[in-house]
Amino acid sequence: MPFAGPDIVVIALVALVILVLFAGIKTVPQGFRYTIERFGRYTRTLEPGLNLIVPFIERIGSKLNVMEQVLDVPTQEVITKDNASVSADAVAFYQILNAAQAAYQVADLQNAILNLTMTNIRSVMGSMDLDELLSNREVINDRLLRVVDEAVGPWGIKVTRVEIKDIQPPKDLVDAMGRQMKAEREKRAQVLEAEGFRNAQILRAEGAKQSAILQAEGQREAAYREAEARERLAEAEAKATRMVSEAIAAGDLNAINYFVAQKYTEAMSAIGTAPNSKIVLMPMEASSLIGSLGGIGAIAREVFGEQTSAPKPRPVAPPAAPARTTPVINPFAPEREN
Repeated sequence: MPFAGPDIVVIALVALVILVLFAGIKTVPQGFRYTIERFGRYTRTLEPGLNLIVPFIERIGSKLNVMEQVLDVPTQEVITKDNASVSADAVAFYQILNAAQAAYQVADLQNAILNLTMTNIRSVMGSMDLDELLSNREVINDRLLRVVDEAVGPWGIKVTRVEIKDIQPPKDLVDAMGRQMKAEREKRAQVLEAEGFRNAQILRAEGAKQSAILQAEGQREAAYREAEARERLAEAEAKATRMVSEAIAAGDLNAINYFVAQKYTEAMSAIGTAPNSKIVLMPMEASSLIGSLGGIGAIAREVFGEQTSAPKPRPVAPPAAPARTTPVINPFAPEREN
């Protein structure tokens, strides 16, 4: 049975309603934001999920990815403050915080961020020396991040990170830096060697100083001991001389003989030990010398306590014969060549 006219109209209306509903239902995936325009003017931003718009009156303006994105910055030729040419690669991370500003405040968002980053890389790195550039990469990253983030703020963009991936100086400059590093290391080695030699010399000097001090102290102690020994010897000689003097004053002939024999013996010893004497001519009075030695023995007996009996009178020696000179051969003198 053919459809009537009113039935066709109803079917058409139902189909139109279904089409309108499908046109007005919009699903936004997670991590994206859609801007809605009504007759070309921005009205609102659709959040992730199911959303409804007015068909044929409102439409989707821009579909923006609000997740953090990576922007690869191509190689840049940079001239440093000390006129060194280097090549630098970088990477930037950014995120859209305000979809409306990102969609309507700037055209070609990624290209704008890329050019802004490249310009600031040349500006920041060009204001630094080469040595500072190579050793302060963190400082460069911080300065770039601060400058670029401030510049893209009105676009609803947040730059989270700017990293310098690589800095490549020219080959000849790298060779020169290698020679400089080698020279620095050699200089440090020479400085360390000089310091070691200086410390060794200081230690040797300290050892010699301590040795000299100890030697001087030893010599002083030896001199003190020697002086003490001479003092005791002088005291003993003085005591002996005093005893002899007292005996002489008392009229003891033995004491006189002892004193004369002692001096006589000392004189003979000095003459006999002279290095330049081989034959000595001197008067020899045997009886006088024997009498002197007898006096020495008597005094010795008195000193050691042999006084139990009175000393016997000694016979008086006969008059001495006239003095005569007799050659005496010194056995201690070296033989003289004829």
